[in-house]
Amino acid sequence: MRLVLAEDHALLRDGLIRILEAHGFSILAAVDNAPELDAALADPEAEAAVLDVRLHPSFTDEGLRAAIDSRARRPGFPVMVLSQYVEHLYARELLASGEGAIGYLLKDRVSDVTDFVDGLRRVIAGGTVIDPEVIASIMARRQEEPVDRLTGREREVLALMAEGRSNAAIASALFVSEKAVAKHTNSIFTKLDLPIDIDDNRRVRAVLAWLKA
Repeated sequence: MRLVLAEDHALLRDGLIRILEAHGFSILAAVDNAPELDAALADPEAEAAVLDVRLHPSFTDEGLRAAIDSRARRPGFPVMVLSQYVEHLYARELLASGEGAIGYLLKDRVSDVTDFVDGLRRVIAGGTVIDPEVIASIMARRQEEPVDRLTGREREVLALMAEGRSNAAIASALFVSEKAVAKHTNSIFTKLDLPIDIDDNRRVRAVLAWLKA
């Protein structure tokens, strides 16, 4: 079984390679960034993938978006998400496909290598392996208003965004770097369930969601 592995932490990536190869898997590609992951998943020899959610360059949801895209091209392509985070918007989309061959485990709750490998094999066989904490987190998000998810700092950024300020102007007003503002902005878009859409201005949609709250 030829796997694509995406993990940005070098030590963990190397450890996963050793574990997977010791259990009979072949690593077709081991990458740490979104462009290389997209290329690896496009390889017709790839038979399954083990992916982290957050990768270079933005460390937001590259892994999940790549998984969704790969399964759009190859329905039922087995994907095991192994992450520290539950990215709710894309996680819901990935898990709601109903096609099976999906896993979503939280790294800090994987306490047994054998259980992890067995779970991966179930996913490859077409099954579903989901950490209960992932389901609980997604269900909890459905019961709250999107704007309620924002931190105090994210609300400050959104308020300045509502004034039509650029990232540079927001950074100046809050005495932070533009990189920090960009990070907050990406987090706002994710928490407000605003995926990338070339036909819509997400800044405007985020402000509208804030004004309606």
